Amino acid sequence: MAQGSKVSAAESDKLLRKELNLLDLTFLSLGGIIGSGWLFASLDAAAISGPSAVLAWIIGGILVMFVGLAYAELGSAVPKSGGIVRYPHYTHGSYTGYILGFLYLLSAMTVPAIEAAAAIEYITSISPKLTSILETTVNGVTVLTLPGVGLATILLIAFFFINYFGIKVLGKTNTGITAWKLVIPTLTFILLLLAFNAKNFTTYGGLFPSTVADASSGIIGPSAMLYAIPSAGIVFSYLGFRQAVEYSGEAKNPQKDVGRAVILALLIAIIIYTMLQVSFIGAINWSSAGIAPGNWSALLSSSWASGPFYSEIEAAGKALGIAILIYWGYVLLIDAVVSPSGTGLIYTGTTTRTFYGIAADGYFPQFFLKLNKHRIPLWSLIASLILGFLFLLPFPSWYLLVGFISSATVFTYIMGGIGLQTLRRTAPDLRRTVRIPAASIIAPIATLAALLIVYWSGFTTLFYVLSALFMGVPIFWMYYAVRELKMNYGLGIGLGIAQLLANIGLTYFGYVNIISASSASLGDLVRSFILYFLGFLGMLVIPTVVGYVSVNGKGRQYIRSGFWLIGLILVVYVISFFGGFGPLGSSAPIPFPYDTIVAAIIGLIFHYLAVRSGFRTDEIESIIKEQLEQG
Repeated sequence: MAQGSKVSAAESDKLLRKELNLLDLTFLSLGGIIGSGWLFASLDAAAISGPSAVLAWIIGGILVMFVGLAYAELGSAVPKSGGIVRYPHYTHGSYTGYILGFLYLLSAMTVPAIEAAAAIEYITSISPKLTSILETTVNGVTVLTLPGVGLATILLIAFFFINYFGIKVLGKTNTGITAWKLVIPTLTFILLLLAFNAKNFTTYGGLFPSTVADASSGIIGPSAMLYAIPSAGIVFSYLGFRQAVEYSGEAKNPQKDVGRAVILALLIAIIIYTMLQVSFIGAINWSSAGIAPGNWSALLSSSWASGPFYSEIEAAGKALGIAILIYWGYVLLIDAVVSPSGTGLIYTGTTTRTFYGIAADGYFPQFFLKLNKHRIPLWSLIASLILGFLFLLPFPSWYLLVGFISSATVFTYIMGGIGLQTLRRTAPDLRRTVRIPAASIIAPIATLAALLIVYWSGFTTLFYVLSALFMGVPIFWMYYAVRELKMNYGLGIGLGIAQLLANIGLTYFGYVNIISASSASLGDLVRSFILYFLGFLGMLVIPTVVGYVSVNGKGRQYIRSGFWLIGLILVVYVISFFGGFGPLGSSAPIPFPYDTIVAAIIGLIFHYLAVRSGFRTDEIESIIKEQLEQG
């Protein structure tokens, strides 16, 4: 990074207002966790894995907790706004930092749109014209109509203005909203226990039924339970823990409060979400939902899909003759707007700080660092609003967005454990007020947790994630490599355009011949994948090699430090296709659970390669020097 951009970023960091205390940080994380996920994910998880969805919430929570522990130390040691996109740059330089930073931006900018859409979808129970059913090859999925998109757009504008008026307004507003968001789900699962029916856990296929949403693809039994973790909104919900890290640069005492906020928020969330899933499955009234008893997959296209808990508690009230359950349904309709809106509000700020963090790393122009009079990054906030609009239009349904966003985000979280262990090796003198015990054990587990969640999301989701990622990677060559790494201007532009065009062509080929080729034979699928993968390999490796030999010495160090990431992407992609979560289904050469074991071994190998690839960057050197000067 050029010296001028370093100074600009450092000055901007110091100008940010330090207003957030432990309660604010904890409630920011909880507010990010308890949003549309609690309204929709219980139904989605039950449709995908049946009663084992309860275990999916527990397993998913534990996996994310390991990732959270890694970021608890990182966020306390290096409290920076937009920290999650800045840490990879601090440990491995710009190539790794840009790839993971752009991927994280893709995920962050979609969440306000998801939450706005979720709020509108839920009130379809009383205003059906706001949504319609999109018929897919497997199940009908709820999508917003034009009036629904219009209302969601109004919510995005409201998120913008609350964020505009500063971190104190945002923090205190969110604290009040999150207090409400804790009470309503808790009382909901308690009330639903009045209608609890144990048969829903034992009679209709037991813990692992065969009538789940992706049974035809060979994803059934324990594999369906694991598939639900990234695909049903479980991980999507838990990922809100990151807010305390993202806003750490605006905390009063980040060294003490960031780590505690992360862990507290996750512990509370695991309890609430697990109990919500137990109560939802226990209170399912199959006749009220209009589906055959035990047809779990049909929940996604049932009359309950647009308002799961509202529909369920209303049915329970009528069946039991308990008036309070019926009245509570109206409270849920109010919360259906409050909970997602509160989360969308937070994530608008998160997207803003992600733009800020990427600009602080030098990947985007420095005007994204510009603060308004309330000390909020103004152009970053405007960019987050515009992108929220764009993402709302082509992907208007919560159920369609959530798998993509979860996998995109979790892929970036592999840097939690890697960053923790890398900084322990390269910067032992970094001041750490939170020091995670047994880091040499927790760090690789955190990496494995993130990688396995991505793997369980399936080949199709990974295809979309990587296709979207490499729409943005060309910017690295065209802007950053030319500006900061002294690559020839013409070469940088040409390299970026070539990679972009190659990715567009490969995405089209892969979609037509693999993703949407439902009638293709097994041999045709394999041959199409081999052709696609050879092209993908060239699209990824050739620019990396050309870039490596064309930049300055610092640039070569940065690119060399990212070779492990390129290798990891390629290997996981292959395993994803040939494993039990790929398009080959029950004919997969590496069936479940052996595919998961292989993915875990690969993850461990690349974890240690990544740790050894890290180096003591100039940014970490400056942070340590600043700590020494502060005494």
